[in-house]
Amino acid sequence: MNAIEIHELTRQFVLRRRDERHRRRRRETITAVDRMSFSVESGAAVGYIGANGAGKSTTIKMLTGILVPTSGSVHTCGLEPVRQRRELAGRIGVVFGQRSQLWWDLPLRESFTILSAIHRLEPDGARKRTHELVEQLEMTETLDTPVRQLSLGQRMRAEIAAALLHSPELLILDEPTIGLDVLSKQRLREFLSYERVQRGTTLLLTTHDMGDIERLCERVLVVDHGRLVYDGTLTGLARTVGVRRVLVVDLTGPTAELDGLPGAQLIATEGGGVRQRLAFDAETTTAAQLLTAVSARAEVRDLSIEEPDIEDVVRRIYESRIPDVRPARIVLPTATAAAARAPLRAPGRHPG
Repeated sequence: MNAIEIHELTRQFVLRRRDERHRRRRRETITAVDRMSFSVESGAAVGYIGANGAGKSTTIKMLTGILVPTSGSVHTCGLEPVRQRRELAGRIGVVFGQRSQLWWDLPLRESFTILSAIHRLEPDGARKRTHELVEQLEMTETLDTPVRQLSLGQRMRAEIAAALLHSPELLILDEPTIGLDVLSKQRLREFLSYERVQRGTTLLLTTHDMGDIERLCERVLVVDHGRLVYDGTLTGLARTVGVRRVLVVDLTGPTAELDGLPGAQLIATEGGGVRQRLAFDAETTTAAQLLTAVSARAEVRDLSIEEPDIEDVVRRIYESRIPDVRPARIVLPTATAAAARAPLRAPGRHPG
């Protein structure tokens, strides 16, 4: 069974704008998610990326039952998110980078106790799982600290633990490392990789930090204006927009420009030709073949390979957008629009 299955999923929002020319309000329909279809196998790790406003968060809200689709179908862990929302809550974990599921004024330990009760975990199992997460995420010293006094890195580790307390089948992460320092990011990434290997947890990650995608995900979905524009590997994503790898060679002395090498293009020289950068397409040549060609013309002292920058890859996708992926805007006659379901909030939690 797939952890996520969506077909022709669409979500539209109706906005009421004032038309100064005709001095009346009009309804404008914005399509946030437009006939999107994809599936995620159980145990997979998938990055879901796109620019702000591309439709990522709207998709997640439909996957978790917070928003009702306008049309199409969605199944999460084999359940219909809206109709079976309560059952689904016990099988998924969600972390939103800017929103907390912890009780702001209570010690962290109490938040875990309350969440264990909400998920109806057996006391012994809850204590064992809490201890395991506390140890792995290095939270022992913060258990008796009120959540509001935790640093951002400490709180995000606690949010991850809270989402995994009931051992969900699917973990959805929306900007989980936002604002964290390099060390905190690395610790979270290592833990998430461990959790996935040990428990077979499916991971869906939405982030602007391409380091998260590179280190955690084996598959990438790119969304643009509510439509899926790419589904594949990171390597394939770079190849799709023509981004090349770069061989950086340090030579033993000043050397004439290494231009004209088969399958490569000289893009920069430094130090009078001591260091030269050669871009190449992995589809037509390999680094080893290019190095052999370089060695035939100069003595190589050192070398390195620069992989494509993923942010640059995504930027190129947006720069080459197909015209028909622009959001649909439909002006309709004045009428009352049905309000979208609002997410539930637990009492006593931090408002952010």
